Amino acid sequence: MKEQITTVVVPEFGGPEMYSAEQVDIPVPDKGQTLVKLSVSGVNFLDVAQRIGATPVEAPFPAGVEGVGVVSALGAGVDGFSIGQRVGWLAGGQGSFSDYAVVDAAKLVAIPERIDDDAAVSLLMQGVTAHYLTTDTFPIKAGDVVLVHAAAGGVGQLLTQIAKLKGATVIGTTSTLEKAEIARRNGADHVFGYDDFAEWTREVTGGIGASVVYDGVGADTFADSLRALRVRGTLVLIGNASGPVPPFDVNTLNTGGSLFLTRPTVMHHIRTAEELQRRAYDIFEWAVSGAISVSIGARYRIGEVAEAFRALESRSTTGKIVLEH
Repeated sequence: MKEQITTVVVPEFGGPEMYSAEQVDIPVPDKGQTLVKLSVSGVNFLDVAQRIGATPVEAPFPAGVEGVGVVSALGAGVDGFSIGQRVGWLAGGQGSFSDYAVVDAAKLVAIPERIDDDAAVSLLMQGVTAHYLTTDTFPIKAGDVVLVHAAAGGVGQLLTQIAKLKGATVIGTTSTLEKAEIARRNGADHVFGYDDFAEWTREVTGGIGASVVYDGVGADTFADSLRALRVRGTLVLIGNASGPVPPFDVNTLNTGGSLFLTRPTVMHHIRTAEELQRRAYDIFEWAVSGAISVSIGARYRIGEVAEAFRALESRSTTGKIVLEH
């Protein structure tokens, strides 16, 4: 009889109450795969999108996309990793809300000794996302003005720190005074609420506007994010916490100043193992050197997964939410 493990599944689309723990046989890694014993996993909006049916994943499915743990077994043809090695992933390990997960070896990254498990899981999905957004989607350079919405969130804090590292002036938006203080601690030069942020941005830039806006809020901020941009500025939509952006007239980009608009995703920026490793290496190096730091917003036991997602989706948290296994 095979060893049984506990895994979290989503039997049908819906709210956080859909998460259900089940006993299943411990999986066996196939060719090119590894079996990893989880220590922590990350709570992400991608998990929410899967759970509500907004991605190609079909229910029922094993929940969780991101995790950190120790290699327990290797499938045929796996090179570069060894049993007992500490590893992490942000893709290729569907079913990470589990005691063990099968992960594609090409999607694994080794975790440096000086990065603990909580920091590692905070630097994978959110760190790699912040990396491609600031180096590829809009390559930030010294002198740029960067507007970061939800600047106290997990991605927002890392975007702020990396933008400052690259010599930019950072404007953050937050919903509370407490979150505003977090944004300032991460290096934001100016912090505003969501009311009239476009006007405030133009005021502190002498009427010029922001070089780039990173907008994870969506419907509530989209129009004003465009208005906050300089001529030939770029609006980067990275989420829709307030709801999807409604259809709009593309001529707005012309009349707004020959603006650029993009909606990227992390999966298109880690298409090869080499690209994933390069981004993870940079992020881990910045963290080890102290150039950036991570913020753990809350920790939950894996059995409290529904409570963890209620906290995430309420937008009441700051930093990364970690599930402990």
